[in-house]
Amino acid sequence: MSHEIAPKVFLVGESRVNVAGVESLLSHLGVPEWVTDAPTDIEALTEIYGRACYKSFGTTLNPNITRVRSSNESYLSNIIAKGDGSVLEHGVVNFFFCDVSRVFTHELVRHRVGTAMSQESLRYVRLTDLNFYAPLCIQENEEAMSLFVKTFEELSELQKEMADIFDLDHLDSFQEKKEITSAMRRLAPIGLSTNIGWTTNMRTLRHVIEMRTDPSAEEELRLVFSQVADIAIKSWPNLFKDYTSEIVDGFPVYSTENKKV
Repeated sequence: MSHEIAPKVFLVGESRVNVAGVESLLSHLGVPEWVTDAPTDIEALTEIYGRACYKSFGTTLNPNITRVRSSNESYLSNIIAKGDGSVLEHGVVNFFFCDVSRVFTHELVRHRVGTAMSQESLRYVRLTDLNFYAPLCIQENEEAMSLFVKTFEELSELQKEMADIFDLDHLDSFQEKKEITSAMRRLAPIGLSTNIGWTTNMRTLRHVIEMRTDPSAEEELRLVFSQVADIAIKSWPNLFKDYTSEIVDGFPVYSTENKKV
């Protein structure tokens, strides 16, 4: 039996500071006493890379510098306002998107720069019940929703019938199972729910949030990346404090004056 599901977002990892390595670096640079008030490791790393570019850990390393921004918040705000986005590429975060459609993943993979992706393989994973996310225009039309659900249920039964035809439960050869499973996935719709892991740097994350919560973006991507934006703003406040949100067509739109950092 097919089920209507909702996309889910999980933050499963992020860059961490190697304390001993940073201490050695600061000693080598001549500022062993320097410390940051960054609330997270990613924001600390971003600050370190940025300050290293200009030797702006203080006023003693670079004779051109007579003053520096002392806090992580003020430093990163200035970096973002100036558009010095390259230093944001050093902080990396790991998300997992579950119960998203292949409509979603087909659009997500278009964002290749600064990302890595690992998607559930339907060559190896045999389909049974085909779950789905129904867009609002379908949900709000009773006749369309009935047809939508009926189609997924029929396609689910088709997967099970094909498995019976090939007696997949009793095949010993995994190679044969893989070949048949791969063939059967051609009968699955693009709206089928799936899982995908997505790793990105902070510069790309900012860009994708803007792109995929925009009112012109596909509905499911807007839903997922509004959740991603909420996580980003709470998790790395000094890197995302410039974002504001408003509700358009029932979904949050996240935007910033500091575009294309």
